[in-house]
Amino acid sequence: MASSRTTREAGSAGLYGSRIGDRVGRAALTEFIGTAILVFVGTSTVVAGPATGSSLFELVGVVLAFGLTLVALAAALGHVSGCHLNPAVTVGLAATRRFPWPAAGIYVVAQFLGGLAGAAATWAVYGSAARDEGLLGATTPQEGVSAGQAFLAEALVTFILVLVVVSVATDSRAESAIAPVAVGFALAAGIFAVGGLTGGAVNPARALGPNLLAGQLSSLWVYLLAPVVGGVLAALVYDRLLSQGEPPEA
Repeated sequence: MASSRTTREAGSAGLYGSRIGDRVGRAALTEFIGTAILVFVGTSTVVAGPATGSSLFELVGVVLAFGLTLVALAAALGHVSGCHLNPAVTVGLAATRRFPWPAAGIYVVAQFLGGLAGAAATWAVYGSAARDEGLLGATTPQEGVSAGQAFLAEALVTFILVLVVVSVATDSRAESAIAPVAVGFALAAGIFAVGGLTGGAVNPARALGPNLLAGQLSSLWVYLLAPVVGGVLAALVYDRLLSQGEPPEA
């Protein structure tokens, strides 16, 4: 793409070299499958300890599971759908006209359904202990963490994730080969940063499926709204303030 302006006007270039075209259905199916895989691998790692009695799967394991899976999926599926796998990413791109709003709605539905499918797969694989002991990896604020703190934490780490996504995956000046790694590492960093406070959802689709199936609904609104706020702000900051920046000449 020649520039961010050209991208917005043409409306044809998506993340990781994907093209925004008329066949939204197949791209949405890719988003469904990718989100389901991401949520299944991540939440399975969360529930593995409580469900099996092993202490192996702690925060580091969860971080690696989500981060490495996103790296793999972005590399494998990015050229098909853009591999958003996160409503915060999709809405952020749509808010800056880097993605069409009608397709954004379809993507978000596919992502939420994928999150439900991924959580259901974790339940099926690990059995009743996954829900009874591990709550299917549902994200809830830890004791003593207020809704306001949780909202701020989730918004901030999603801001970081989406800022990395839009910078490395939509700007032609960035090295495209490193984009999946950068995005996966950004997700891992976000979970590291706030996992002990909120569980580190950083993604409404990752939160909805496990929380809904595990009956953890009291704080679900935080995990649905805060990432979208952070994602939209990140996309706007990059689009309006950072995208035209260049290093000073020597």
